Amino acid sequence: MIRVLLAEDMHMIRAALVALLRLEPDIEVVAEVTGGDEIMPAALRTRPDVAVLDIELPVVDGITASVELRERLPGCRVLVLTAMGQPGQVRRALAEGIEAFLVKDAPGDRLADAIRRTAQGLRVLDPELVATALAYGASPLTPRETTVLREAALGAPAEEIAARLHLSAGTVRNYLTGAIAKTGARNKVEAIRIAQDVGWI
Repeated sequence: MIRVLLAEDMHMIRAALVALLRLEPDIEVVAEVTGGDEIMPAALRTRPDVAVLDIELPVVDGITASVELRERLPGCRVLVLTAMGQPGQVRRALAEGIEAFLVKDAPGDRLADAIRRTAQGLRVLDPELVATALAYGASPLTPRETTVLREAALGAPAEEIAARLHLSAGTVRNYLTGAIAKTGARNKVEAIRIAQDVGWI
């Protein structure tokens, strides 16, 4: 029996995935969580063989959670669920060593098969997804520009970002200016949209 932890913040999707997996005689869903911060406690409690993680989760994203899982529960394999429109996130996941991806709009029967292959330690990579991710290239943003732009995407003004990151407001504006230039955007809002579309933030 393959023990599975499922992390998906959208309730209807999570319920549908659980119902689908319950039809499989060799797969048991031992934990369901909605936020990335819930993954590690649930995994330590239930010891799953495979963690199926949505790439976009509240509090802690699926990629960050997968890194912690591999460090603290090396026997637990990770299968990331992602959308086709997030090449930057797929590149980040590949860089972190995640080797199993499934696109969310894949046929239902592919999920069980992907879980079985992941449990065996096999790679589960959608060629089109990987090709799209590689075509976009790595993020041109520095780590600090990425952090500042991510904070700005949450609606925080420069002064608030500056206080949170222990920087001056002028330095924050400089990082935002750099991010705008590197994304080819005309303003901060457009830079945020571009970076989000390709998964750089």
